[in-house]
Amino acid sequence: MSTATFDTFSKEYKALIEKEVVEYVQKLNAPASVKEAMSYSLEAGGKRIRPLLVFSVLAAFGKDMRLGIPAAAALEMIHTYSLIHDDLPAMDDDDLRRGKPTNHKVFGEAVAVLAGDALLTYSFQLIADIADPEVSAEMKLELISEIAKSAGAEGMVGGQVADMEGEDKQLTLNEMEYIHEHKTGKLLEASILSGAILAGANPNQRQHLRDFAYHLGLAFQIRDDILDIEGSVEVIGKPVGSDTANHKSTYPSLLTLQGAKDKLNQHIHLAHHSLSETNLQTGLLNELTNLIANRDH
Repeated sequence: MSTATFDTFSKEYKALIEKEVVEYVQKLNAPASVKEAMSYSLEAGGKRIRPLLVFSVLAAFGKDMRLGIPAAAALEMIHTYSLIHDDLPAMDDDDLRRGKPTNHKVFGEAVAVLAGDALLTYSFQLIADIADPEVSAEMKLELISEIAKSAGAEGMVGGQVADMEGEDKQLTLNEMEYIHEHKTGKLLEASILSGAILAGANPNQRQHLRDFAYHLGLAFQIRDDILDIEGSVEVIGKPVGSDTANHKSTYPSLLTLQGAKDKLNQHIHLAHHSLSETNLQTGLLNELTNLIANRDH
């Protein structure tokens, strides 16, 4: 796939999901304050990796990518809720997110908590309400189950708890990989599997896509850890060295900076290999993988 083709896809579908998530929030019959707080964080920017993964998997199967809009919006809402809560004083206590004041700095802690709660619960409503005749009730149930497991105690939340409990401790590589596989990787996996569910993937294809998601999730977090050292406030949108300040084990702290870069390249290679095993048209997914490996924030 040419860079121009991927760039066109990325811009078009990023703009599409940014429009859709705001419109979904505007439809809510809810207090203006919570809708404003929800929209504030949804509109804060980012590469929209999770929605793009949904669309790219559908493209790999030759499906209409717009079939994935509700699931993509739901996943972006869950990701955004997690960022709002992660920034709270009780968690990472961050003042900046993507170069803007964090949600609780603008709306107060109570509204920020409730805005996150609203985004999480609304995400499942969006999937339950999918009206497309190509999406069966069984598919919707499977989507809800996959996403709930990935976002909850067995997934992202479990990873966040392990992350907090690992502060001020020297973690082993296996312990750190558990954290990142769950805190970051599981929602990426849910995005990839959501596309697979909507596309009617067979069990063999799903397993290769799960393997792909595993390596992609670890690569994503390793790149984050590298940026925490090499980035800048202007580029990464939050204070540089915040992981060090919060006494968190990172890949560079365990493996050295060069060792972390080598590990990143290893997981990217294995991610590409897993994609090749699907025998699908994975051009967009390969490009997204490279984007994650080289992203600057």
